[in-house]
Amino acid sequence: MAGSRNALRCDKLSVMPVRYWLFKTEPSTFSIDHLARAPNQTTFWNGVRNYQARNLLRDQIHAGDGVIFYHSSADPPTVAGLAEVTRDGYPDATQFDPRSEYHDPDATPDQPRWFMVDIRFKEKFARPLPLSELRTISALADMVLLQRGSRLSVQPVTASEWKAIVARGRRA
Repeated sequence: MAGSRNALRCDKLSVMPVRYWLFKTEPSTFSIDHLARAPNQTTFWNGVRNYQARNLLRDQIHAGDGVIFYHSSADPPTVAGLAEVTRDGYPDATQFDPRSEYHDPDATPDQPRWFMVDIRFKEKFARPLPLSELRTISALADMVLLQRGSRLSVQPVTASEWKAIVARGRRA
């Protein structure tokens, strides 16, 4: 489980640790700047079509969790900033739309297959952190992103990895 057990969020039913995640996006499709310009600086995170990432979105990612916004398929790939989850996982409507590139003919409203969350812009880093620099930070040695073959678009991040990235990203 990613996250810190020291930072807690409370609601009527439970006390849950705040968790941290890395969300990958192609900046030509949707960048940190797009998120910053979105209405209320908030959008939905849809189109994920990997079962492992789907399970995270559906079952583990919750409102209040932190998000590292990662620009993949960029030259170079970089951590661009931070976001926060504002809504727990719910069915991705594009799976039901035959005109959508994310349509899934086997998904039904009663049996949704794919989920999404809502996120809000928090900050754009003073400078992007390239993947090559992340590899030099000892606190990130075990980070999922840096593991060979790691391609998942939604990944857990530990509290110590979060702190190391935020500290480095806020340096000019």
